[in-house]
Amino acid sequence: MPQLLSSDTVTEDVRVFAEAWFLKEQSKPGEESFVFAYRIVLTNEGSRRVKLLSRHWIIINGDGDREEVRGRGVVGKTPSLAPGDTFEYTSFCPLDTEWGTMEGTYQMQREDGVSFDAVIGRFFLAANAPQPAEAV
Repeated sequence: MPQLLSSDTVTEDVRVFAEAWFLKEQSKPGEESFVFAYRIVLTNEGSRRVKLLSRHWIIINGDGDREEVRGRGVVGKTPSLAPGDTFEYTSFCPLDTEWGTMEGTYQMQREDGVSFDAVIGRFFLAANAPQPAEAV
């Protein structure tokens, strides 16, 4: 069983840290309903302001079924990060299997108008994995 419940990537001076944990209280394993929370921390490590415009998630369940989710911003926001700024949010992902993976990109735009995709490295969602300290 995979145990990499977090990822940490840097693309064009934007760091994306992701970690996930199982929400036992909201899940119903007998009904093939598994709910996971994930936390994202975006940090602008560069010298120019960047803005998050949209997201593209690739979610794969334990059976290999793939779902892609695209949308504007994250949690209803399009954060703009000055050099050194951090934006953090928590969201959730339901699956019909006890494990799966998430990965994707955030479309970012620098203040000079240049756009790029900041990589969200693959991380696992696993019902039987140890919980991070913040989730307990």
